[in-house]
Amino acid sequence: MARRSFLLRVDPDVLDAVQRWANDDLRSLNGHIEYLLRMALRDAGRLPKEGREERTEGAQGAEGTAPEESRSNDTLADNQEQGS
Repeated sequence: MARRSFLLRVDPDVLDAVQRWANDDLRSLNGHIEYLLRMALRDAGRLPKEGREERTEGAQGAEGTAPEESRSNDTLADNQEQGS
């Protein structure tokens, strides 16, 4: 994922509060701002499609299929064995 730079004007008190929060969570200020933006996007249902795909990869089965596909493949194999 390519990163883009941009200038952000923010109230000094807000910036100080976010910096303290980042320090508490052992993140850089930039990393924490990105984290907060991602959380806000997720909560609003506006997370870009690319971000959603990253989260769904963990839901795949061991063979790279979704759990539902894996179950239906197992059922199909069981039915074929019984019919033979």
